[in-house]
Amino acid sequence: MDNRAEFYEKLKKKLDESNIFPSEYLFKFIVSSHEEKIKQVEDLFDFKGAVITKTSSKTGKFTSVSIHVIMKEADDIIFIYKEAEKIEGIISL
Repeated sequence: MDNRAEFYEKLKKKLDESNIFPSEYLFKFIVSSHEEKIKQVEDLFDFKGAVITKTSSKTGKFTSVSIHVIMKEADDIIFIYKEAEKIEGIISL
């Protein structure tokens, strides 16, 4: 099993132990401040109910994107993280 698969397996276990689904979940990502990158993150949550907050870094080079959203189950959260990995230069917190 590779490190990513192991990481997501552990994450799923923690999410299932600490949440009763459906549950509100906070995603936090950091991307470069290019509109294209920010839009890619926002597009991951292209469904109703997501509250997205963006904060620029002091230098303006990076943007923190926080998303509060109701998730149905742990697998849905993991799916979002896996899709986010496809965005070049993204940091998931």
